[in-house]
Amino acid sequence: MSTAHDFLATLANGEETSLTQFRGQVLLIVNTASKCGFTPQYAGLESLQQQYGTRGFSVLAFPCNQFGAQEPGTETEIQSFCEMNYQTTFPLFSKIEVNGAASHPLFTHLKKQAPGVLGSKRIKWNFTKFLVNQQGEVVKRYAPSAKPEAIAADIEALL
Repeated sequence: MSTAHDFLATLANGEETSLTQFRGQVLLIVNTASKCGFTPQYAGLESLQQQYGTRGFSVLAFPCNQFGAQEPGTETEIQSFCEMNYQTTFPLFSKIEVNGAASHPLFTHLKKQAPGVLGSKRIKWNFTKFLVNQQGEVVKRYAPSAKPEAIAADIEALL
């Protein structure tokens, strides 16, 4: 597996999907949580989706309960929460793990391609973001504190 497009992931509705469907798009792949201090970033993520979606961009959200058990709900509950509170339109995937032996292969790949501070391969918290170009290559990793609107210029540069 050499690009983000080479992976399979399960959508929140249970449908397994190939990320090859996003070939040619700029992606912002994010591990999310509904009960986190960074949860309001969903609004910023949706704003990016609305601003750039028609130009070949998509946010891909992967709920994760590994950090402070801040994503305890089922996929249905998470999807309802996102749609009701943030009117999200971007793809929401099934809950995954992003660290450890059960880490989703996509996130293992993303962490390898864009290590964190001091070369760390671990994700430290919810809302870590990975910017991926049209060819599926990881361009940049953003800390959880990076607000989505601060990433807009980097997205624009890739489109």
